[in-house]
Amino acid sequence: MASVTYDKATRLYPGGTKPAVDALDLHIEDGEFLVLVGPSGCGKSTSLRMLAGLEDVNGGAIRIGDRDVTNLPPKDRDIAMVFQNYALYPHMTVADNMGFALKIAGVNKAEIRKKVEEAAKILDLTEYLDRKPKALSGGQRQRVAMGRAIVREPQVFLMDEPLSNLDAKLRVSTRTQIAGLQRRLGITTVYVTHDQTEAMTMGDRVAVLKDGLLQQVDTPRRMYDKPANVFVAGFIGSPAMNLIDVPLVDGGVKFGGSVINIDREQLAGAGSDKNVTVGIRPEHFQIVSEGGIEGVAVTVNVVEELGADGFVYGTTVVGGEDKDIVVRVNGRQVPQKGETIHVVPAGGETHVFSTSTGARLSN
Repeated sequence: MASVTYDKATRLYPGGTKPAVDALDLHIEDGEFLVLVGPSGCGKSTSLRMLAGLEDVNGGAIRIGDRDVTNLPPKDRDIAMVFQNYALYPHMTVADNMGFALKIAGVNKAEIRKKVEEAAKILDLTEYLDRKPKALSGGQRQRVAMGRAIVREPQVFLMDEPLSNLDAKLRVSTRTQIAGLQRRLGITTVYVTHDQTEAMTMGDRVAVLKDGLLQQVDTPRRMYDKPANVFVAGFIGSPAMNLIDVPLVDGGVKFGGSVINIDREQLAGAGSDKNVTVGIRPEHFQIVSEGGIEGVAVTVNVVEELGADGFVYGTTVVGGEDKDIVVRVNGRQVPQKGETIHVVPAGGETHVFSTSTGARLSN
């Protein structure tokens, strides 16, 4: 097993003026499951392919353990990759697909069979070893692709959106299997996804990319509780955090009829800005009765009922402008479309960001 280090690794495509990956500094511990997440075009798959040796590194370096692999061909990096489209040979059986890399490497048949059977047992594929890929479901094919990676016993697993071809229910069960399998095997894993729910549920740590730049790397819980900037705040969490520009007043910021207290250090961080961006997650609003605490009036436009709870998508007026807002409500007390509810932010659960830079101001 081995750690992985991106040391200011940069990828600039020929003819491009802006790097697809810009001076990526990231260290992944031995045995860690790290998820690279971000919107389409943010550089996450390029970062993975640079580590695999499928993309050139135009600046900086990449190391696996103590070895500088920046200019090594893929076959010499001791990595195994699991792709989105499975990449199985249709004319081969499951067993032959899983053992093909070992066969090419000259491993004897008995050893190949032993390793394939061990991997099949781990992945619950034993009864399918003599079948062809076309006789398998999408989830089973993805497990075969995983098995092919496992039998090689690499230092690093690389996974490029391996669940995106599966249906929603199967995706949930398969991501649990992959995360559990990685923890059993203890192999350093770099996993790419655009799905932030996948990232939050699978990774030991999550790295968020935007436009080729690393925005934040942290545990899922800390990233949810302390997003480093407005982009991470809006990207991590489903539904997304409410982000609203509000004016600064004495002692804090004005949000509807409420004043949210922020300390002097945070106020100093705002610099010359007259406004700051306040972030409040949907679950951190409290519904108050009209005439009680002065809350923000929200007109209900759409209600999503999910059983245990629900989400209200509404509109409120802040600073004379209409703003969209999402509020989580009790699934047994769901307001009606067109109704007006009054909400206040829960104490200590607001996030404050600089309007000009997007950086976090609150502790």
